[in-house]
Amino acid sequence: MSENCSHNCSSCSKSCSSRTQESMLKEPHKQSSVKKVIGIVSGKGGVGKSLTTALLAAFAQKQGLSVGIMDADITGPSIPRMFGVKEHATGDENGINTVLSPSGMQLMSMNLLLEEETAPVVWRGPVIAGAVMQFWTDVIWKDVDLLFIDMPPGTGDVPLTVFQSIPIAGIVVVATPQDLVKMVVEKAVNMANMLQIPVLGLVENMSYFECPDCGKKLEIFGRSKAEQIAAEYAIPTIARIPIDPKISEYADAGRIEDYETDALAEIFARIQKTERN
Repeated sequence: MSENCSHNCSSCSKSCSSRTQESMLKEPHKQSSVKKVIGIVSGKGGVGKSLTTALLAAFAQKQGLSVGIMDADITGPSIPRMFGVKEHATGDENGINTVLSPSGMQLMSMNLLLEEETAPVVWRGPVIAGAVMQFWTDVIWKDVDLLFIDMPPGTGDVPLTVFQSIPIAGIVVVATPQDLVKMVVEKAVNMANMLQIPVLGLVENMSYFECPDCGKKLEIFGRSKAEQIAAEYAIPTIARIPIDPKISEYADAGRIEDYETDALAEIFARIQKTERN
């Protein structure tokens, strides 16, 4: 990309990587209105991407924004249950309608389309990626300020398809303190850098446990790697989510929106400052 690039491809005849990437972007549903899209990613499963997505979305909703969540983890969707949503999505020839959470957040997930939420989705990668794209092209997102995409783990078909086909303003990377997770998180960061997607922040889930008696913070899963990873990859913001039994209690009860925390406030502020891609 030229140093003098205006980012206005319509007035430029040059061929560059930005023009190539833009040409792959898919238009959302014609009745959709989405101002900004944020991806929640990690290179490994089980680190808390869905929890981070839910907490960030709930925090944004409480700030007065109109929020949506696209659950792109087709084979392991958990967003509906965390929000206590059991009804099925509806649609017609015009498109597919989102389902609202108790606070009015717009949700779309494979579990909202299945007859039974425990039914397995036994599809190959390209089919799964195609379903995620339909969540963008066929679902009607109404006046959404912030759309969070809860990514599946890894750097395969779905993350690649989302990064190349949806205008992602930036991603938030989720990790836990173990050394192994550090390595796979680095893979996710490197993938984002390769595709020129800004990394807005790093969330370290299950970072510590605060003793209810003495208040001491105990790093049960080992010393935090968040600062080290952030410094190495110039990630601007870090958030640490503690081990808190109340989080599981609220998530299991479908009341994750009611859980109060400001642990992700700085990440949210960084998201707010990020320009739409």
